[in-house]
Amino acid sequence: MKSKRAHILLPHDLVKEIDSIVGPRGRSAFLVETAREAVRRRKLLRFLESDTPAWKDVDHPELAGGATVWVHGLRQESERKPARKQRRATK
Repeated sequence: MKSKRAHILLPHDLVKEIDSIVGPRGRSAFLVETAREAVRRRKLLRFLESDTPAWKDVDHPELAGGATVWVHGLRQESERKPARKQRRATK
């Protein structure tokens, strides 16, 4: 992955705390990891605060007939599968 050098200023006490946790050779990796977590958290918060629905019917065509039909199909499928496994185990 390409990297880009960024000149940032950190308070001296914060640098000392980071160094005490990861050492002076681990600063960049620590700051990258911390920044990624903060970006992920902010994206999630932005999504949760938006009015955009998380679920779109078009993304789940298997539920077009309703959840009851889908669950019934899953149950029928799972009832058939163990019988096949038992036959293999007894051979």
